[in-house]
Formats: sequence, structure tokens, C-alpha cells
Amino acid sequence: MTTLMINGKEHPVDAEDDMPLLWAIRDLAGYTGTKFGCGIGLCGACSVLLDGKLTFSCVTPVSMAKGKAITTIEGLATDKGLHPVQQAWVEQDVPQCGYCQSGQIIAATALLKENPQPSDEDIRAKMGNLCRCGTYQQIFAAVKRAAEIQGAQS
Repeated sequence: MTTLMINGKEHPVDAEDDMPLLWAIRDLAGYTGTKFGCGIGLCGACSVLLDGKLTFSCVTPVSMAKGKAITTIEGLATDKGLHPVQQAWVEQDVPQCGYCQSGQIIAATALLKENPQPSDEDIRAKMGNLCRCGTYQQIFAAVKRAAEIQGAQS
């Protein structure tokens, strides 16, 4: 038995140390917003924040998450409203199929934490998650809009 801190709450999970964090989050803790995509850490659908750092949960063992704060898409909004990145995603009407969007939003959140005013080149370099629908122009526009929203809230 292991305890994981997910979205600010302790979750006891019956998981082996080498179990991929993705499955502990989804199947054992019940946070299904984090998606399975490729299973080898390339597509980003499984993106979470681990102590604030972008992490592919499909290739991260549970043992690496012990004692760390895990943030999933469900943990971004507060009772005050949507996270600025989520708000920008809605404003920019980003999703088509939507499958990759939770990972995209997590990646954008990590980017803006590291660099609150990213250039187009910064966004291209850091937003490496895959989108089969090809909504990259909307994703980039939403990252820019989220930076504006965060700047206005500061």
C-alpha cells in the first residue's frame, strides 16, 4: 500500500513500486482525465505535474511519485473558477476530438509556470504533446491567451 498526494488529497493505493503512475492515477485513485496514449512517453496524453514539473505518467513508476505532489487536469480549477489555461482553452475553442487536451493543458500550465511570457519559439519548443486533429494553431493561441490572463491576474 502506497499513499499518493493527488490534487492536494492523500490517496492510499494498492500499487507495486514499478506500476506506471498513469494506472495508479486512473484505475486506483479514479482521476480519469489523464489519458493513455502511446504508453512510451512520446505523445503527452498522460501528462501530469509532479511537484510542478511536466511528467509523462505512463513511463513514471509509482515509486518516483511517493512524497511528491501530483496534479492532474482535475486539480487545476479551484472553487473560484477555471485555471487561466483552462479558461483560454475555452475562449480559443481549442478541442476537436478532445482526447489530448488534458495533457496539452497540463503541458501549457508547466510552460507558463516556467516562462510566463513565452515567445512563439518558446511555445513551439515546449509544447511537444501530439494532437491527432492538428489543432496546433488553436493550442498556440490558447497558450498566448493564457499568458495574458495570468498576467492580468498578477
